[in-house]
Amino acid sequence: MILDKISIINYKNIQAANLSFSPKINCFIGNNGEGKTNLLDAIYYLSFCHSSFTNIDSQVMMHDQDFFMIEGDYMTEHGDHENIYAGMKKGRGKHIRRNKKDYRKFSLHIGLVPLIFVAPSDNILVDGGGEERRKLMDVVISQYDRVYIDAMNRYNKALQQRNALLKMEEEPDATLLDLWEHEMAEQGETIYQKREEFLSRLVPVFQEIYSHISNSKETVSLRYVSHGQRGTLLDVIQRDRLKDRAVGYSLHGIHRDDLEMLIDGYPMKKEGSQGQTKTFVLALKLAQFDFLRRTSSNTTPLLLLDDIFDKLDSNRVEQIVELVSGDNFGQIFITDTNREHLDKILRHSQHNYKLFDVNHGEITERRTENV
Repeated sequence: MILDKISIINYKNIQAANLSFSPKINCFIGNNGEGKTNLLDAIYYLSFCHSSFTNIDSQVMMHDQDFFMIEGDYMTEHGDHENIYAGMKKGRGKHIRRNKKDYRKFSLHIGLVPLIFVAPSDNILVDGGGEERRKLMDVVISQYDRVYIDAMNRYNKALQQRNALLKMEEEPDATLLDLWEHEMAEQGETIYQKREEFLSRLVPVFQEIYSHISNSKETVSLRYVSHGQRGTLLDVIQRDRLKDRAVGYSLHGIHRDDLEMLIDGYPMKKEGSQGQTKTFVLALKLAQFDFLRRTSSNTTPLLLLDDIFDKLDSNRVEQIVELVSGDNFGQIFITDTNREHLDKILRHSQHNYKLFDVNHGEITERRTENV
């Protein structure tokens, strides 16, 4: 999939932008806080129907404005044109349209424009809680498996209903509890199996990419931890019902799944340096890209790389440059404050590229120069 053009109005600090992109490499240069990340986030919004940083749409609207709009023109691998529109007026619901037609459900759009976004905030995957690591799995699987999206929606509804019953002062209806527990177990088994299959295929690629970037200086691993591994999920959910009742929420289920991240056999969170953590996260995201490229209807995802070189030594930067400049990647959007990093990528690549300057939310295309 190729994003040919984008129009943006009142998205964060971007008041207005109309841009045409290279089908291969697009570089955005500017100081921190100028709007480079906001541009990438607008592209992300057109794929996922929300910002990468918040699900509250009013927070992405420019201050003192009463609406925002993003519109993208895409070209598929088969030469078909796709127009995606996203917009919202203050106090009203948002609209997502494909080729001028509103979606009945936003979830039907997910996966049409597969995308991987790598940002500095991704370090929370290592430093943060299990919710962030579950989101990592959900974002990728939902882009190629609609059954998974449906199972997640059903599971979350059942979990919410069960928790509401557990919080009641009076004794909850046992029949209702049983009903929601069966729904959690049925949908949870589907989710568990799909996550396990996804990770079994992802991990070897992730380890290979990490080894390449680090020149095999350390060994990393990623292990799936789930209550689904403890036996029949219904039994796992029901066995501590009294304890759940005491705390007022569900202690067991796939909503507690996690990923164990290790470097040389030790927890990445405790033992990894800043550079190793960044390499770990980047390798994980590039492995997700490779996975989506192979599974998402043979559609090459968009790759968004936001300030990825900070805290990395020159050797690792060189290996990353070599990777992303290769033919395995499709259209790339990359930001940096350091022109030198971008020049290295352009030197390695024989592909078409465009350079843009970003200054106080204004984005202007730079005349192509020899690098």
